[in-house]
Amino acid sequence: MKQFLSSILACFIFFGCANQTKETRDKPVKIIFDTDLGPDYDDVGALALLHAMADSGKAEILATVSSNKHELVAPSINVINTYFGRSELPVGAPKTDGVNLGSSQHWADSIVKKYPHSIKSTSEVADAVDIYRKTLSTQPDKSVTIVTVGFLTNLNNLLKSKADNISPFTGKELVIKKVKRLVSMAGRFPEGKEFNIYMDSVASKYVYENWPGEIIFTGFEIGSEIHTGLKLIKSDIKNSPVKDVFRISIPLSPEDKGGRMSWDETAVLIGVYGTDGFFDIVRGKIIVNTDGSNKWENSPDGKQFYAKQKMPVSQISTFIEERMMHVPVLKMNK
Repeated sequence: MKQFLSSILACFIFFGCANQTKETRDKPVKIIFDTDLGPDYDDVGALALLHAMADSGKAEILATVSSNKHELVAPSINVINTYFGRSELPVGAPKTDGVNLGSSQHWADSIVKKYPHSIKSTSEVADAVDIYRKTLSTQPDKSVTIVTVGFLTNLNNLLKSKADNISPFTGKELVIKKVKRLVSMAGRFPEGKEFNIYMDSVASKYVYENWPGEIIFTGFEIGSEIHTGLKLIKSDIKNSPVKDVFRISIPLSPEDKGGRMSWDETAVLIGVYGTDGFFDIVRGKIIVNTDGSNKWENSPDGKQFYAKQKMPVSQISTFIEERMMHVPVLKMNK
């Protein structure tokens, strides 16, 4: 019996959903990654996790956009993309009003100074809405998963975008046509107040009330229990911007003595593997209040879901951190 249970767990870990067909498992999940990278550094762990999944053939990264206008965000994203051999990935940021937040721990300026990158400032990159529209318009129908681990600024602007020379479809029509699901690290469940929602609460409210498809939320309460980074900084990995970010930041926060809380990594995990085996889900609908807090309404017909912890925290922490420690093949012999 013990061996049987271990086999079942292994199936969940490597294939995500027990009821997936082999064809579904073998096809990489197409991902647009939307991050506020800067005020926190779990975004770096999430992006590293996504690149590891891309290197293993489980994901295809289509674009990496910022919902944060701070000038070091796009260069930092480009540093990580370049480290993993994907310097060509499109990077965008809001051209409208939006949140502008940097890091008090100075990890962003540290990696931008040390590691190769071609983007010098966030203001020089394309409008995130244009990146979304160009990317979605070239993909097969119902094929794209959007993983957002920051503010909802870009998705708000996307939904409101009009037909243009990029696509004859409005933003909402493109989402209906091209997006399979949205995975959002946001909110507290069943109710509470969380950073990503309230920092641009107007955009959050609009997106969650008007998103035409499926949304899976991984809330504050999920990532706050999953700590990662200590194994990474104790490893013998050299010349890694991911390791440097955690090495610089963890000692500066007493709350991180057991590792950094891993909110954003859980969104990437769900985006690529799904929830089965890792999390239970509750079906219904999020309600965003005008003060940026949220609550939940259960509904058997809802197209929205929030995750509840299922796999033991120690196991999911190990699963995530082992992939955060992935070294790109092209750098393994250096």
